[in-house]
Amino acid sequence: MHHRLCALLLMGAAAVLVAAPGVASTPARAPGASYAAAVPLPSMSPDDVFYKIREVFRSHRPPPPYETYTLVRQNDDAEGYPDYADSYTFHIWMRTSDKAALGREFSRLGAIGQMEFMRPQFNSVDAPEDHPELADPGPPTADLFEPAPAHPHPISWVPTPEPTGTMPPVIGRVNVSVNADYYVVAVNADQGLLHVVLTPRRDPERNRLRELWVDPRTFELEKVLATDRFEYCVGHRCETYPTLFTITLGRLDGMPVVTHIHGVVEGGYNSDDRVVEYSFENIAFPHSLPSWYFDPRDYAAHIQDAPT
Repeated sequence: MHHRLCALLLMGAAAVLVAAPGVASTPARAPGASYAAAVPLPSMSPDDVFYKIREVFRSHRPPPPYETYTLVRQNDDAEGYPDYADSYTFHIWMRTSDKAALGREFSRLGAIGQMEFMRPQFNSVDAPEDHPELADPGPPTADLFEPAPAHPHPISWVPTPEPTGTMPPVIGRVNVSVNADYYVVAVNADQGLLHVVLTPRRDPERNRLRELWVDPRTFELEKVLATDRFEYCVGHRCETYPTLFTITLGRLDGMPVVTHIHGVVEGGYNSDDRVVEYSFENIAFPHSLPSWYFDPRDYAAHIQDAPT
């Protein structure tokens, strides 16, 4: 028997915010609860609200060239007790241009695992069953508006780097009123945040965003609800269940970063791994990292230099 979490993105239910040290964050708000302060709704069209949110989020991109963080995964078994077999902690050192990374597992008893090559990406990596951590979400600076790929990629696949440098001068502007990926179903106030409800126009397996919560003054993203699938296999027989993910964000040096992901498998599933929690802690943007961190062929020659 094995459990495999397919192409992970985000989650549902009430989000529990766990901010990484040094990361400014906004407390999670329960949808539907009352809030004393009135939130003025924007005068722009619903589609323009979505464009503005995405524009503000991507105005911080590309992320810094190097990123380090601790990924803590916690699972529960079918009885609600901690599932230690599927819970673990990894320290990760990443180069953001190609998502190449070095990871090391840190056990609760203090043992440190061997160096492991990783490529943290939301919805992208086709991980082998004996290394499920390779399919875990990340990094904290991931582009949450990027559609999931049509098929998971092998870890050898190298993504195209994001554009860098200064934008050329604007000599004209054309406003496009059609959102190619989503219909905006509603824009309303929710506990001091602007709440935007989405439904995909096409490719619901790839366009997985369903709800956004943003600061009404800045349009900065605070929380996201998205869908995914969970595959449960016994022998060669597998069943797929819908999953909801909530991502909570904070800020580090002005950059939006994911601080917590809470996931719940729906559709009547009641076995192990129904609830999973990911915390992104100790996030930092170092100015440089050794180049050998990002080539697994060099690991054997640097056993004594392995980072901790």
